[in-house]
Amino acid sequence: MASLAIQGGEKTFTGKWPSWPVFGELDRQALLAVLDTGNWGGYPAPNTRAKAFAADFAAAHDAAYGICAANGSVTLEVALRAAGVKAGDEVIITPYSWIATAGAPVLVNAVPVFADVDPDTYCLDAQAVEAAITERTRAIIPVHLGCTIADMDALGAVAKKHGLVIIEDCAHMHGAKWKGQGVGSIGDLGSFSFQNSKIMTAGEGGIVLTQSKDLEERCQSLVNCGRKDPGYDNFEGSYFSSNYRITEFQAALLHTRLQALEPERKQRQENADALSAMLREIEGIRPMKSDPRVTQPALYQYLFRYDPEAFAGLHRDRFVEALSAEGIDAEGDFYIPIYQSPLFPVTADRFPAIRERYGDQIDSENIHCPVCEKASYHEAVWLHHPLFMAGKTEMEIIAAAIVKIQKHAGELV
Repeated sequence: MASLAIQGGEKTFTGKWPSWPVFGELDRQALLAVLDTGNWGGYPAPNTRAKAFAADFAAAHDAAYGICAANGSVTLEVALRAAGVKAGDEVIITPYSWIATAGAPVLVNAVPVFADVDPDTYCLDAQAVEAAITERTRAIIPVHLGCTIADMDALGAVAKKHGLVIIEDCAHMHGAKWKGQGVGSIGDLGSFSFQNSKIMTAGEGGIVLTQSKDLEERCQSLVNCGRKDPGYDNFEGSYFSSNYRITEFQAALLHTRLQALEPERKQRQENADALSAMLREIEGIRPMKSDPRVTQPALYQYLFRYDPEAFAGLHRDRFVEALSAEGIDAEGDFYIPIYQSPLFPVTADRFPAIRERYGDQIDSENIHCPVCEKASYHEAVWLHHPLFMAGKTEMEIIAAAIVKIQKHAGELV
């Protein structure tokens, strides 16, 4: 009789994982209150609830200012434009992220330059960043990935040495702190997403954080079609921009969700810590490195590294299939290198600024980030954050499922 579920055996987990998104009566009341006012949109900008939420979210992350926007992709574009990144400028980015991280420079007519990631965190490697700097480099976009934070000390030192802007991509990392300071407030600007899968969500939405009044005013103008309204009309010049405003429904929901962020973050992290302790006892499974400078971790996706040699040579993708069959929802290729993604067909006929560096298109044949590629195709395993809204018993079940697969791995090779 088969033992593994993928071969017809019994599943390790037959229950139901917590659903996402979650909401309560406060959320319902907040949405109905907006409905009753008839003041639903993003204009005047920032509107009442958007302004209140932005201030409270910024304060929760130790930033002076927050600027709400339509989603976490346009917030990266807005941040780049506010920071003065222009056509032909180079922006150093991680290849191990959602395409928006690289798409933002492209869409402001800048040039994305891919630097490899640190094997312990899968975040942008500061040494790789420094090696990629040229006379055209203007900015760095580190991504705080899954359950890890990029080395902001090392990246900050590189940026200071070369006079570069840092824009933190915090789409995964709501509520996290580095050395006691909220992510998104450490660099020059920080970008967050509130897309439906994120650990704070209104279905869509985004926010930019900054400590600079000048950058805040520029971001407000860029979000609001280039207007210079009272409160953000003190900077020189003007922008041609578009409507990137958030609705009052989204802002109201995010404001109530902010109250739940910290207790939910703690619950996920307690479960993640428990699981990590168990996984460290399994040969061939390595949780991501714990950095003491991360004083308040957050978890959008739990990542661990898989070594096939400890599983009879079983490929990562087959391991993930087997784990999912056991009732543990997992992914291996949650991200692949952006430069290899079919969603990133960037050509010079549409984006001519890339031509000098890449020729007719950004071609993966000429870009090599081996650590990222190993993670993408051979090593990384991703577990989704709703699993960590369960309990200690479920963490034990996840570990048991991995041990079960290891015991019978030879049957799948």
